[in-house]
Amino acid sequence: MQHEFAGKNVFITGAASGIGRAQAVEFLNNGANVYGFDVDQAGLTSLADIYDGFRFTAGSVRDRADVLEAVTQAGAIDILCNTAGVLDGFAKTLETDEALWDRIMDTNSKGMFLVTNAVLPQMLGKKSGVIVNMASIAGLVAGGGGAAYTASKHAVIGYTKQLSMDYCREGIRANAIAPGAIQTPMNAADFAGDGEMAKWVADETPAGRWAQPEEVAKLTLYLASNAASYIHGTVIPIDGGWTAK
Repeated sequence: MQHEFAGKNVFITGAASGIGRAQAVEFLNNGANVYGFDVDQAGLTSLADIYDGFRFTAGSVRDRADVLEAVTQAGAIDILCNTAGVLDGFAKTLETDEALWDRIMDTNSKGMFLVTNAVLPQMLGKKSGVIVNMASIAGLVAGGGGAAYTASKHAVIGYTKQLSMDYCREGIRANAIAPGAIQTPMNAADFAGDGEMAKWVADETPAGRWAQPEEVAKLTLYLASNAASYIHGTVIPIDGGWTAK
């Protein structure tokens, strides 16, 4: 697979940490050039210090000007990974104020829309492009987040399916990944103290463990590869069997 991605240009949001960083490293190790976009400049810089093929712009997916600047600086893009996302602390709807709702929806859903619309025209121009959107088991079932997070990830899945239907005959292949319990900095609170929450999640997961972000990155690489050329508009859970319960 390394030869397949040699020289390919990959744009990854949320690339500074967690799943996004693991995706960046996986593509870089397989010969691709990666452009990272994240609010965490220090995290992006640390990757650039290690990999010559990694460039970046620090900015927010919620800010259209930031998005357009990053996409312009990135140049040609063959593969887009919309990975940036934030949690809502499992807040129920009556515990969710408008500011929290907007922050979650603007990052997880609208941010994906802004980035995709900035990248898609160039992909359509060459009749070729792969888009991998980061959903969640919270986009498939309740209980994976609070009201805003669950709504935002359901929106990601709907958006991905429509994106595929609208553009698959123009050379665009769009799919989504729905992770379950992945051990990333975003879930650090679950491991705090005696880690009882993390233990509970592992016990409730049929596989009996949390996954590492590298496992999601490897699935991303598969979805971006020619081996997945007939997979369109699909949501693939990587959840240790959580949604099979």
